[in-house]
Amino acid sequence: MRLLFEDIIGQKAPQLTVACITADIVNEPTDETLWEEITQTSQRLKDTLAIESVNKCPAILATRRAYKDFGKDPNRYRPSAEALTRRAVKGLDLYRSDSVVDLINLVSLETGHSIGAFDRDKINGDTLTLGVGRANEPYEAIGRGALNIEGLPVWRDSTGGVGTPTSDNERTKLSHTTRRLVVTVNCYGDYPSALDTSQRIEKLLVQYASATNIDVKIYRP
Repeated sequence: MRLLFEDIIGQKAPQLTVACITADIVNEPTDETLWEEITQTSQRLKDTLAIESVNKCPAILATRRAYKDFGKDPNRYRPSAEALTRRAVKGLDLYRSDSVVDLINLVSLETGHSIGAFDRDKINGDTLTLGVGRANEPYEAIGRGALNIEGLPVWRDSTGGVGTPTSDNERTKLSHTTRRLVVTVNCYGDYPSALDTSQRIEKLLVQYASATNIDVKIYRP
């Protein structure tokens, strides 16, 4: 898997760093130990973070600024890490999915980075290219239907959009049958670093998804 960037990404978000992780996995139901980690992290956020401070967390703030630079209102189209953190701070139950989706959500809660996770066998071609969503570009967001991605940073394969920091696409989403994984860690700010975040994901993939053949590459536009 290779990552490319359209020119507008380098112009509008020159600080962006992306870690691309590929691995062979077994995507099983979420382990109770993993769910306990998520529960404890959610409780810590609820105990230490005010709701009005969520959008000021470094990684979330950096992603929101990128949205504004691309022409998207981050209050109407929140980055996924912000939406997840707000839910935790409000004390609402988090959605339980499967081991890989939930460990990605855990790292998003820990770091504030919005992270894409895709089934490699559903990606068309060997390249993902980051660009900006166009007016009326079709996009089916996971669990929310048609999403207006105009002005959102969007990863595309040879067919179309597969992921944005707001939501990934139904077409390439993970399932219990997923055996080959692609993860994009979208770091619009320097902290926590793409490398540190990818190493955390690696560890969790080994622990909770029996990951093998793990490969990590760092990209900048």
